[in-house]
Amino acid sequence: MTDPTSDGHVHIPVLAQEVERLLGGRRDQDSLCGLLVDATLGAGGHSALLLERFPRLRLLGVDQDPEILSIARERLEPFQGRVRTEHARMSELDGLLAEVDEPVVGVLMDLGASSLQLDRPERGFSFSWDGPLDMRMDPRRERDAATIVNQWDEGDLADLFFHEGGERGARKVARAIVEARRRVPFKRTRALSELVAISLGRPIRSQDPSQRPQRPGKAAIHPATRVFQALRRAVNEEAEELEAGLEAARAHLAPGGRLLAISFHSGEDGVVKRFLASGARGGDWDLVTRRPVEASPDEVRANPRSRSAKLRVGERLSQHGDRA
Repeated sequence: MTDPTSDGHVHIPVLAQEVERLLGGRRDQDSLCGLLVDATLGAGGHSALLLERFPRLRLLGVDQDPEILSIARERLEPFQGRVRTEHARMSELDGLLAEVDEPVVGVLMDLGASSLQLDRPERGFSFSWDGPLDMRMDPRRERDAATIVNQWDEGDLADLFFHEGGERGARKVARAIVEARRRVPFKRTRALSELVAISLGRPIRSQDPSQRPQRPGKAAIHPATRVFQALRRAVNEEAEELEAGLEAARAHLAPGGRLLAISFHSGEDGVVKRFLASGARGGDWDLVTRRPVEASPDEVRANPRSRSAKLRVGERLSQHGDRA
């Protein structure tokens, strides 16, 4: 299912068929009744599909990005009366759900940055195009990427790039940043991405992705990819937000309700895996997926973003460890 946005961009929700199948489980269309919480609503593609598939389902759609939230609201207009949207972070989910008076039958999380954010240079997420060094999903946040790059000390930057981005040359990059910012503070994404590439010995000659040489059969990876990922995760406190969202799901899902988490980062997938495994040992969860569900080759060809997607699902048990 494609999701045309107001600016003509087409957003394709990943693992859409798998999400539909695993949320419903053994239930038919009419028997899945209650509230679905889309904790990362994005452009609303997953939610629109699920609202169409399950006519008795209602939706609470939450997103911290007001620009993308406006796109989702337009996308979900055909389901008026069944949809409530909120500009909020996952760390605010517990408070929102405390006011809900109907059973929560599903919590969906599609983690990481949206292609709608990555494809807008003015948002500062892209290492391929020039824009302000921002990366805030929620404009209410005070700290942006420029603040981290220009103010954190060398050791903290190196730790960030290594632990949150998996960048093996983290110390080289951190050292180069600190030396360069003594002369001129970083304000733009292009200046940072070029410095990262040079510090790793992999300068990029063209900023146009279509002009970069690629080895046959293998997509080129920009040398600044991991550093930009680490900065984005730090700016938006993605690790802390995920932990809070998972705890809210545990607290508010009705027995038999399901948590579905799609991750694109090995660290996030590990957090979800450990959370569900620990909860299964404690009688909170039944592991619906013992291994993560991944995109089929056909989906990867149609939507390259799905290549690294991993879906894990847990079913909330009652206090006695039994299904509803």
